[in-house]
Amino acid sequence: MITKILLPMGLAFIMFAMGLALVTDDFRRVIRHPVAMTFGLVSQMLLLPLIAFGLVAALPLEPEIAMGLIILSAVPGGITSNLLTHVANGDTALSVSLTAVTSLAGVISVPFIVNLGLTWFTGATEIVPLPVGKMVIGVFVISTLPLLLGMLIRHRWPERAVALEPRARRLAVFLFVLIVLATFMGQWGSISANFIHVGPAVIALNVSTMVVAFVGARLLQLDHRQGIAITLECGLQNAAMGIFVAATLLANTTMVIPSIIYALVMNVSAAVVIALNTAPARALLSPRG
Repeated sequence: MITKILLPMGLAFIMFAMGLALVTDDFRRVIRHPVAMTFGLVSQMLLLPLIAFGLVAALPLEPEIAMGLIILSAVPGGITSNLLTHVANGDTALSVSLTAVTSLAGVISVPFIVNLGLTWFTGATEIVPLPVGKMVIGVFVISTLPLLLGMLIRHRWPERAVALEPRARRLAVFLFVLIVLATFMGQWGSISANFIHVGPAVIALNVSTMVVAFVGARLLQLDHRQGIAITLECGLQNAAMGIFVAATLLANTTMVIPSIIYALVMNVSAAVVIALNTAPARALLSPRG
């Protein structure tokens, strides 16, 4: 019931709510801010999966847990990344642009990365590779199509969309929490049995990705607000989509465990980023001109 009906419907609404906040100008920033956008996209769509594959290769994880980590690395940024970037005094416009591009690109990138992982584990487990076509259709219908619908409403009826968006976002965040909690309770036995050896891998993925994003932004001499946006965008993954891919498209409840744990871990790391960006911390961390 949860994975077959409530999870897809909840995720579709989350993506719809995200679409209500997006306009075509969000995509034009890719051209106007090429360095920040390019590095943000590379960090989330290339470096994050590479880090996940590296962790899977280095750590003694069960194949299904390892596959869950790969799924998590494939999904785009989460629903809360734009909000928390704003709270942390980051570049919200850059965060929105990154979310928009990665969410739309997910119809191609998610199936590619997930099927790459499945191919890697073929022969090492009984996991059957999911046909790319089924994955593309699933991600498009549940993720990309609602996002485009939200953007269409924002374009055609901007005043209504602006008035509706805050309430839709709050409901989307509530649905995200509900999805994670419902899946968490349903898989509590597996989570408690696997947390000791899954937790460190999930934490390592979250922290290492955020550190790489932040350090890379500094090396590229991006301003501090852009660094915050890219760091949070890479650290706040769409765990609800990870749960959907694992539980609904792959019908494997063990694979959802990394996404559930990550949903808890990423909010802790995001809280640390926000705490570090109080006025005294910003004075210490901001580049000197």
